Amino acid sequence: MNIEIIGFVAGIITTAAYLPQVYKIWKTKKTDGVSLFMYLVMFIGISIWLYYSLIIDRPSLIVANTITLLIISTIIYFKIKFK
Repeated sequence: MNIEIIGFVAGIITTAAYLPQVYKIWKTKKTDGVSLFMYLVMFIGISIWLYYSLIIDRPSLIVANTITLLIISTIIYFKIKFK
């Protein structure tokens, strides 16, 4: 089995875990239970993971980290907008 397939499956599952939070915030326009600090720290961490992914040239990590950054950015945007 190609190791990248495992990476893509793991990336899809872990990235998809953020989608219910985005949907709930978008639907309710409430971010009371969302920690801005936690998502800012996650943004920094995922950015570093993306940089690492680019250095080692792993497509599964690049795709997963890029999409995760977009989702986390959306949550941060909503947190600031709906404050």
